[in-house]
Amino acid sequence: MKESKIKVVELFAGVGGFRIGLEQSSDQYDTVWANQWEPGKKLQHAYDCYVSHFGKSDNHVNKDIAIAKKHIPSHDLLVGGFPCQDYSVARTGAQGIEGKKGVLWWHIKDIIEEHRPNFIILENVDRLLKSPSSQRGRDFGVILRCFNDLDYAVEWRIINAADYGYAQRRRRVFLAAFKKSTKLYNELADAAYIEDNSFLYNRLYNNGFFSSIFPVQMDVNTEKLSKNMIDQMSFADLPELSETFSAPFYNSGIMIDGNIISKEVTPIETKATTLGEIRHTEPVAEKYFLNGSLEKWEYLKGAKRIERVRPNGEPYYFSEGAISFPDYLDKPARTMLTSESSVNRSTHVIQDAVTGNLRLLTPIECERLNGFEDDWTNTGMPEKYRYFTMGNALVVPIVEKIGTRLLEYAHA
Repeated sequence: MKESKIKVVELFAGVGGFRIGLEQSSDQYDTVWANQWEPGKKLQHAYDCYVSHFGKSDNHVNKDIAIAKKHIPSHDLLVGGFPCQDYSVARTGAQGIEGKKGVLWWHIKDIIEEHRPNFIILENVDRLLKSPSSQRGRDFGVILRCFNDLDYAVEWRIINAADYGYAQRRRRVFLAAFKKSTKLYNELADAAYIEDNSFLYNRLYNNGFFSSIFPVQMDVNTEKLSKNMIDQMSFADLPELSETFSAPFYNSGIMIDGNIISKEVTPIETKATTLGEIRHTEPVAEKYFLNGSLEKWEYLKGAKRIERVRPNGEPYYFSEGAISFPDYLDKPARTMLTSESSVNRSTHVIQDAVTGNLRLLTPIECERLNGFEDDWTNTGMPEKYRYFTMGNALVVPIVEKIGTRLLEYAHA
């Protein structure tokens, strides 16, 4: 690329987390197209929030990606947070192969195949590396095989935002893919086949795409290390891989030309912002406070061992441990879910700074946990949906760091 704007396409844009993070890292990022569509919803609150901040445009699209992908312009960087689904593929006779219908990964693959962007940054829940439970690692193996077939190298890392100073223990896997013509790809390719994988192994700890911005402890322990997995990737085609592939993928890894190394790494932690530090110090509305008996909340948050019966009549015990009640203010928040505003075991309950009484988090506090500006989602959507969008969002400062790092290579 020339020293010009980096053209970005943002998929599954939500309320704009990827765009905010990239634009905060540099004015070199220019979002030329974005899509946000909530299936089955008449009112598209997240999309309305997006356009309220970034403007109405023919390139801000509110359609099913299966339709919208046909109109995507050329771009340098593709980004998006997509759901963890069933990525299995099957043979379909004369039609070749087909992924499971409704699975968004196959649309992402189509976009990559059509446009061949230099860089791709994707985000997903951390369980992607181990799904499905019946064939551990298959889904991520399918994704890596797709990238390999399209001549991309991949680095990935599970990042817990709280490990690097932020106020939420939110673990997400970030995947960075680099086209064969890029400097990032060639850095990996130059030494990818050193017999003991020492170059790739070192990259996980020192000068890799993620390790330079999210540092980890050097570890020579060979436990939780998978390497030289090239034979496991050299299946005849995707259906064969989908049917038989299983492998341990750990929280960091690299793939180049089908050669994979994966290792469990330990973050060098930064002192995290606490839940107490993002809490309102001024009075908040009465509607956020817990009223009446706390018995239901105490039950939901408490430890349980409940006898249940399986469909075949076999008895078993459902068990879960206790959750702090109220939540600790001197620690980062737990992972925020889309159900945050409901009477739910996972919902945060904190002590109010002014009254000392127990209450729920406000929408602004939820925005702060993800690094958004106060009232970012206060664009006319129902308050319940403000919580929902933050439960789906990523932590913006994590993307900002990634954007800064990518800039080192974008014009190389």
